[in-house]
Amino acid sequence: MFSSTTSSFTLLLLASFFLSSCSEPPNALERVINRGQLIVLTQVEPVPSTKGKPAADEFEYELINRFSKKIGVSVRFLPTKSFLHILQITPEHEADFSAASLTVTQERQKFLMFTPPYYEVHQQLIYHYRTRRPKNIAQLNSGFFEVIKGSSHAENLRLLKPLNPSLSWQESETANVLELLSLVNEGVLDYTIADSNQFEGVRGQFPELNIAFDISSPESIAWAFPKSNDTSLYDEAVKFIEEIKQDGTLEQLKDKHFGYSKSLNYVSLCTFRQHLKHRLPALKPFFKLAAKKYQIDWMLLAAVAYQESHWSAQAVSPTGVKGIMMLTKSTARQMGVSNRLDPQQSIDGGGHYLRTRIDKIPTRILEPDKIWMALASYNIGFGHLEDARILTQLQGADPDKWLDVKKRLPLLTKEAWYKKTRHGYARGHEAVTYVRNIRQYYQLLLQLLAHQPNLDGSIEDTFKLNLPAL
Repeated sequence: MFSSTTSSFTLLLLASFFLSSCSEPPNALERVINRGQLIVLTQVEPVPSTKGKPAADEFEYELINRFSKKIGVSVRFLPTKSFLHILQITPEHEADFSAASLTVTQERQKFLMFTPPYYEVHQQLIYHYRTRRPKNIAQLNSGFFEVIKGSSHAENLRLLKPLNPSLSWQESETANVLELLSLVNEGVLDYTIADSNQFEGVRGQFPELNIAFDISSPESIAWAFPKSNDTSLYDEAVKFIEEIKQDGTLEQLKDKHFGYSKSLNYVSLCTFRQHLKHRLPALKPFFKLAAKKYQIDWMLLAAVAYQESHWSAQAVSPTGVKGIMMLTKSTARQMGVSNRLDPQQSIDGGGHYLRTRIDKIPTRILEPDKIWMALASYNIGFGHLEDARILTQLQGADPDKWLDVKKRLPLLTKEAWYKKTRHGYARGHEAVTYVRNIRQYYQLLLQLLAHQPNLDGSIEDTFKLNLPAL
């Protein structure tokens, strides 16, 4: 005979066994966390900021990585050559969701769940300048025309066909947008269709391609999840998208990847020239005054200002920085700036702050490495720059060389590395891009202004540093 105490303990063990055996299996979110990895079906290559890739792809890459970091896992991309495969994700698929600048359409919503959109695009007909520009669908009566099979581009063309019954096109199962644009550029195709953000991101590679017209109203882009009763991971993605919309992160990302500082393509160059003509003249005396006061080349200071605000005195970011030099409240206060929207005060404050960044860089670091590091600290903070320099030294490279340090700044986004640093996580990629852009704007100013005479007949001062090639 068992005692009552032993009998109660046995019953408790049996109850525990039956409860554990009947417990619910992990949901989609728990499976990802247990796996330690988010798997995403996409056409994005698993390498950030690849030269020549569309900005839309780089944007998707960063957005996905931010989401994976939020839920505490790594990310693995499953790139596929066929766009159709992106849409064929099911609850049984290896991937957790699809992300490839997917347009939300009524047809797709029948078998997919979409997150809230994170940006909007226009679908644009692209042609070569040597081809006669069609003004509307009715004028597309001939020519070699190809789009991606299964894309919303093809879907919209079918909707537009009643307006032009003779309209015809081919649909490729394997090509991507960049490849189709290349074929138009080479004269193999007469037309293709690209989303506005995709074309903007690669336009610098194809200066002879133009936009004929939009074939659609603005359309929403979102991540696509397979329809399922288990919406745990989907709900977490929805929460993530809503949060980055609310805190301004999404706008910053869009500006980073699709804004004027992305690259100096044809549009960027034209914009820069226009601002050089219409905005810079009024600001030039302030740049020169601050540059002389703080012993900084005025064209370098102007290049920083262009990166920050496009020389717009009324510029305001989602995070609250303002003015020509986009100063924070605390920095403006430290630099004695009472009105951040006053151009002269802002430029003086920006010049003063840049001088403090230069002076904090160890004197043993030579130019031009010193100025590049100072600019990086202007963007990311001196503490994070020092963290990157320490990581550079730990890896056996030279912490006094910008070429080596800029390779380690992106490590500050990786937990395995930033946990070892004093100041923690930082957007190191952005600091590298920030410096690169300023170097590009400086070179443009040098080329366009260095040999132009002033009103007094003297020649513009040139930069004192021996700048390396971009």
